[in-house]
Amino acid sequence: MTEDAFSRNTSIVRSYGEEFLTFSRGEGVYLIDQAGNRYLDFGSGIAVNSLGHGNEALARIAFEQMRRCTHVSNLYMTEPALELSRLLTDLTGMAAVHFGNSGTEANEAALKFARVYSYRTKGEGNHRLLCFSHAFHGRSMGALSCTPNKKYAEPFLPLIPGVEVIPFNDVEALRKTLDKSFAGVIAEVLQGEGGLDLMTQEFAEALNLLCKEKDVILIVDEVQTGLGRTGGILASRKLGLKPDIITLAKPLAGGLPLSATLISERVNRTLHAGDHGSTFGGGPVQCAVAIEVVKTLTSPDFLQEVEDKGNFLLEELKNLAGRHRFCGGVKGLGLLLGLEIRSDLPGAPAIPDIINRTRDKGLLILRSGDNLLRIAPPLVISINQIKKGVKILDETLKELQS
Repeated sequence: MTEDAFSRNTSIVRSYGEEFLTFSRGEGVYLIDQAGNRYLDFGSGIAVNSLGHGNEALARIAFEQMRRCTHVSNLYMTEPALELSRLLTDLTGMAAVHFGNSGTEANEAALKFARVYSYRTKGEGNHRLLCFSHAFHGRSMGALSCTPNKKYAEPFLPLIPGVEVIPFNDVEALRKTLDKSFAGVIAEVLQGEGGLDLMTQEFAEALNLLCKEKDVILIVDEVQTGLGRTGGILASRKLGLKPDIITLAKPLAGGLPLSATLISERVNRTLHAGDHGSTFGGGPVQCAVAIEVVKTLTSPDFLQEVEDKGNFLLEELKNLAGRHRFCGGVKGLGLLLGLEIRSDLPGAPAIPDIINRTRDKGLLILRSGDNLLRIAPPLVISINQIKKGVKILDETLKELQS
């Protein structure tokens, strides 16, 4: 990698760092930096670019829609937004959708809708929100309040009141805590940022039962796991979860900013005009692209391929882990997998060192939690490209332990 692959001393806000690997273009599962170096992308822009980079079909759709109409605001409606709303509600069984621009916005809307429902059906005082340890739901004040991570939250305290945190997958704690004073529970099926812990079947069943019994809105955050990433339309379906609200975002519009907060009829009928809105949410360009993306990502053949490739990657990572004494288990579903690095063992490499070294070798990977390498390649990746990426990771680990 050459030095001019990086940009320094830019006018970008300091919360993003002071040095950036700067990309100029992408081709399929590869990114190319400004110096011409190629990188196999095992991160997909944090699980966003499911159909790869530089997708010509999506570019044509965006171009044609921009020629017709780019923006109208949420005071009006466009044909792409209407078509996408029908497609998403048909796929999920939900009654209606609110469009936003990001996963944070989708979850913020979900929390607001849960409180609206509770206020208008149970009255004042029933506004509490329940979330779980190691969760990540976003960085706006509401979503951040349901993200119990000191690193993200501490500089912004105090957050919104009325939020309770209990251990993830602890059924007994859930039974002791949840009552009718709660407006909503927000949960991930697979904790993408918090260490790729998977919700247990027992916990899913308890959530279904208790939320129904206490008349509490169950919000399932599928921002990272929805639309094919785990080998199904929704990860929550694998566990039989019955949410009142589902949030989608990352892959929805092929890299363009778009989110969807899907709500049940019982939530929808409590909403009034003006309760929530978004100037840019559901723009015609994003929605036109998203229609094609969603149809592709949710087709049975495509989902089967993701499941097959996920199983192959899982076995490759297990074999790799067996060759390195400081590697632990492999977590995740589909093409959202994580490799544990045993930082408690003497001589184990640090996660940032692994990420930087693999980057220098032409592989981009992510982090999850404190000790997990997160792997989330474009869903169009091939078996040979999976092999290539795992080989680079294997070589890196060998070098770092020698």
